[in-house]
Amino acid sequence: MSYPSPVYDGESGQVSSRPRAHDADPDLLIGERVRVHYLATGESTRGQFGLYRWDMSAAAGGAEPHFHRSFSESFFILSGTVHVFDGAIWSARTSGDFEFVPEGGIHGFRNESGEPASMLLLFAPGAPREGYFEGLADSVANGTTPPPDFFTDHDNHYL
Repeated sequence: MSYPSPVYDGESGQVSSRPRAHDADPDLLIGERVRVHYLATGESTRGQFGLYRWDMSAAAGGAEPHFHRSFSESFFILSGTVHVFDGAIWSARTSGDFEFVPEGGIHGFRNESGEPASMLLLFAPGAPREGYFEGLADSVANGTTPPPDFFTDHDNHYL
C-alpha cells in the first residue's frame, strides 16, 4: 500500500488547523434527546471524512438496522453504553470501544441503558450527513416521519 498523491505542495507548511473546544455548544439538537456536534464535515475536510459527536440523553433512542451504499461508518464510544448492531446481534459497547462498518454493512445503534452516552461517528468518505441529521431534527420537532425518498436521498437504507 502506498500513500495517496500529495494534495499540498508547499515547502514550509501552513497554518490551517481548525480547533474546537470540548465545551462548544452543539450544532444541532434532535429533540431533547440528542446533541450533535459537527466536528469535521465532509465539506470542511474536502470530502475525506465527516466526524460528529453524538451526546445522547438517558432517554435517547437511536438508529434501527440499515446500511449505506457509498460510505463507511465507524463508532467510537466516549462514555456510557451504546448498543450497536453488527448485522447479526446487538452488543453493548462502552467507553473506548470501536466498531467499523464498511459500505453495505448492516448496522444500527441505540442508547437503552437509562444513562447518558456519548460517541463519535466517522463517515468516510465525507458524505454530507448534516442534511440528514437536520432533516431528522425537523421531523422530530414537527412530530412527523420523513418520506421514504428522504432516506434514499441520504443513502440510508433501512431494513
